[in-house]
Amino acid sequence: MNPTTTVSMTVNGTEATVHVEPRHTLADVLRHDLGLTGTHVGCEHGICGACTVLVDGSAVRSCLMFAVQAEGRSVETVESLGTPDDLSPLQEACRTEHALQCGFCTPGFLMMLTAFLAERDAPTDEEIREVVASNLCRCTGYQGLLRAVRRVADERGAAGRRQPAQA
Repeated sequence: MNPTTTVSMTVNGTEATVHVEPRHTLADVLRHDLGLTGTHVGCEHGICGACTVLVDGSAVRSCLMFAVQAEGRSVETVESLGTPDDLSPLQEACRTEHALQCGFCTPGFLMMLTAFLAERDAPTDEEIREVVASNLCRCTGYQGLLRAVRRVADERGAAGRRQPAQA
């Protein structure tokens, strides 16, 4: 029998406690123990980015992080972004710009780009290209992703520039 340890973390705003073997990755716990299958596992070497989640607001390759390292931390998966009826601005922009195709890499891109947009108010196209290049996609040419991120950044900037209505 393999020893287990108890890990408590906040996942998508809800407290979660799991009993895991210390060797289990965060990706495995999210998918198999918590049923959050939106986190995809591709290469299991941290190269493809399909497993990207946010840990305390930072993009992390969950296939490279042990679940025990998430003790007491906040984890956000793609399931936290929106619903089919109420997409997040980034999800909506990806849909509008035809940024995604088969969907396997989609959760990782969405989570990585969510963290990126939280850090950058007005990213340049070069910055967007650099961050998009950190994940792998076999279906798209990445141009739709660039347009989607640009759309979100531009819309967010326009909203910040609007003046409140005078009473």
